[in-house]
Amino acid sequence: MTSRFSRTGAPRRRPRQLVLSTVAVSAVSLLALSACSSGGGTDGTSTAAGGTGAAGGGPVTLTLATFNQFGYEDLIPEFEKTHPNIKVKHKKAATSNEARDNFFTRLSAGSGMADVEAVEVDWLPEMLQYSDKFTDLNSPDVQGRWLDWKAKAATDSDGHLIGYGTDSGPEAICYRGDLFKKAGLPSDRESVAKLFGNTWESYFEAGKQFKAKSKVPFFDSIGATYQGMVNQIPAAYENPSDDSITATDNAQVKKVYDQVIQAGITDGLSAKLQQWGDDWTASFQKDGFATMLCPGWMVGVIEGNAKGVKGWDVANTFPGGGGNWGGSYLTVPKQSQHPKEARELAAWLTAPEQQVKAFQKVGAFPSQKAALESQDLLSFKVASFNNAPTGQIFADRAKAVTVSPYKGAHYFAINDAMQQALTRVEQGTSPQESWDKWVSDVKALG
Repeated sequence: MTSRFSRTGAPRRRPRQLVLSTVAVSAVSLLALSACSSGGGTDGTSTAAGGTGAAGGGPVTLTLATFNQFGYEDLIPEFEKTHPNIKVKHKKAATSNEARDNFFTRLSAGSGMADVEAVEVDWLPEMLQYSDKFTDLNSPDVQGRWLDWKAKAATDSDGHLIGYGTDSGPEAICYRGDLFKKAGLPSDRESVAKLFGNTWESYFEAGKQFKAKSKVPFFDSIGATYQGMVNQIPAAYENPSDDSITATDNAQVKKVYDQVIQAGITDGLSAKLQQWGDDWTASFQKDGFATMLCPGWMVGVIEGNAKGVKGWDVANTFPGGGGNWGGSYLTVPKQSQHPKEARELAAWLTAPEQQVKAFQKVGAFPSQKAALESQDLLSFKVASFNNAPTGQIFADRAKAVTVSPYKGAHYFAINDAMQQALTRVEQGTSPQESWDKWVSDVKALG
């Protein structure tokens, strides 16, 4: 696949002392009790080298920390079967935010990290400030495996590859074909793709048409929709040359903010359901909304939440042309006492064959070049999505991506503050008041 991505990776800064939060300070005293265990010792399982560890020739127990849905539940037993000397304990956080909090708390404490830690792309630049605390994963056998932009994003300024790429997040539009049919609108995926068009204006106009004929909200939340829009801005929040914060002065950011509020609140298209919340999860069983921005991995989330609900489908289009939302990496902290085995696990889980299997399981779209050419990927269909050819659709959507937005060390905090701002608007705060609060929050970052 031809790549025209612009990001070349976050700058690596000189390591500095991590600032401990109140939670982290509490964690230090707790983790000190298990200082002799490996990085994965937070579950009380000691994997220190010795008679039962790698040095003693016995079995090794590795911990793997992920979040959301990576599709590893079936892959881990397969790995253990082909690697009988290694056992894997999988810890899965509910959200990326929770995983990030755990990650930096234990990094600050100097102990307690898993042998293999998943890192989400939005906080990868933050982690790269401390790349010296992670194993360099470069080796001849993985050279050229990934799309260029995917590998570069996890490479520090010294050329160290800090993470093995897992999935990427090319976006389409998932929609309820049954609700469209009930509203008297086109419902097959080709006609719906034409109805949505390829601009934000045409997508929101389709929403107005749907709203005129249905009482079901058009999309889930303005925050989720904003995320797809801001990911098309090359440098939304920070200056790529020096990481200085430019978010509050960026006219493109303000335009997207105003546009999504106009569509969601003024025009009434939003269900006002914040993603990952209990109400959002429950809404899939209650005709909560008709469409949502949909990276490949979201298909698996919808399948899980909408079990038994018929009508979901995928339109092969995306407003603005193309967009990527999400994608993660597997890293090996130097806290691990079994870096060789941990690296082996990370390499195996991110190999092309396993990436295709993860896609088939949860829709995690591959970032490996060989995986993208696999007929097992391109021919894959999802029965519960009206037999949608999701392999081909998301391969097409990946080719449509022309911008890989710059995300510096402050990206996660700035974007999280923006999501809070948009939630406030959906809860009744005026757009200007919420914007002003966001500006204040961003300026407090320094």
